Amino acid sequence: MTVDSARPTRSASPRDDLKVWALLVGLAAVWGVVFAVNEVLWPWLLGDLFRVDLASTLGAALEFFLYDTVKITLLLVGLLFLVGLVNTQISPERVRGVLTGKGLFVGILLAVALGAITPFCSCSSIPIFIGLVAAGVPLAVTLAFLVSSPLISETGIILMGGTFGWDIAAGWALAGATVSITVGLVLSRFKLDQWIEPFVFTSRTTQLATAQKRPSMRDRVDASWAETRQIIVKILPYLVLGVLIGAAIHGWVPDEFFAEVAGPENPFSLLIATFAGAPLYANPAAVVPLASALFTKGVALGTTMAFMMSLVALSIPSLIMLRRVMKWPLLALFTGIVLAAIFLIGFIFNLIPIA
Repeated sequence: MTVDSARPTRSASPRDDLKVWALLVGLAAVWGVVFAVNEVLWPWLLGDLFRVDLASTLGAALEFFLYDTVKITLLLVGLLFLVGLVNTQISPERVRGVLTGKGLFVGILLAVALGAITPFCSCSSIPIFIGLVAAGVPLAVTLAFLVSSPLISETGIILMGGTFGWDIAAGWALAGATVSITVGLVLSRFKLDQWIEPFVFTSRTTQLATAQKRPSMRDRVDASWAETRQIIVKILPYLVLGVLIGAAIHGWVPDEFFAEVAGPENPFSLLIATFAGAPLYANPAAVVPLASALFTKGVALGTTMAFMMSLVALSIPSLIMLRRVMKWPLLALFTGIVLAAIFLIGFIFNLIPIA
C-alpha cells in the first residue's frame, strides 16, 4: 500500500470501507498467529531441530536475539500502524486539548495515567511516543508517558505484590509515577523541539486528520501503512543492534554478577545498581524473579528497586531506537534525569526499615 500526501482524499462507498475492514481483521489475525508462533518457534527450531544447547551462553544469547528481534518488530509494526490509524481520525488540536487543556502539570498526570494503563516495554512504548509528538503534544508530556508506560505495569505490580508484599508493590507504583512526573516537570524547563528529528513532526496521518474532506477508510489505511513503513525503515537497524547487545549481556553476564557488585558490602551498591540495570532489556514481569533473587541474597530493597526501575525504564535497545527519534542532547538529558530520579528513589527506599 502506498500513499501520496498531496493526493486528495477519495470518496468511498460503505462496501469499499467494509472490504478494507475485512482486510484489517484478516491481517490482525495473521499478526496474532505470527506473534504466538514466535513464542514457541525458537526453542523448537534451535533446540530440537538444530540441537543447539539453549542452556549454554551462546545458545541463550542466540535465542534471546531471535525471539526479541521478531517480538519487538511485530509490536512496533502493529502499534505504529494502530497509532497512525487513530491519528488519521483525531485532529492534533483535539489531542493537545485533552492532554494540555488544563495546564502542563495536569497534562503530565494524564500522560502518566495513560502510561499506567498501556502495559508496554521501553521499546514498544516508542510508537505511541512518536504518535503523541506528531499530534503536537508537548514533549515534556510525551516523555513522562515514555517513562511511565514501562515502569507502571499492572502485571509487574501484581507480581511484586505476590513476591514482596502489597505495601512494596504500592511503593513501586508510587515511585514509578514520581519518576515519570519528575522527568516531565524537569524537561518542561527546556526547549526540546530543536532536539527531535524533523521526520517525527511531518506526520502524514495527522495531515490527513486535518484535511477538509473526511478521508475514506482506504485513505486512512494507506497513510498509516506508509508512515509505519517509513519509521520502521529508519528504526530497524538500530533495533537489531540494540537487541544484539542485549543478547550478548543476557548470554554472557550471569545473574550472580549483579548480586556480587550490588551486595550490602559495597558502599557504592546503589549507584552501581542504578547504572547496571540501564543497559539491559526486560519488562517488569520478567525482572521480578531476578529482583527477588537479589533481595534474597541481601541486596537492599532500595538498591533492588533502583536496579529494576533502570532496567525497565531504560535499555540499550530502546535508547538506540530513541536516538533515531531524538538528537544526542535530548537523549543524554532524558537518560540523565531518569537515572538521577531512580537513584533518589532507591536512596529513599533504602532508608525504610524492612521487617
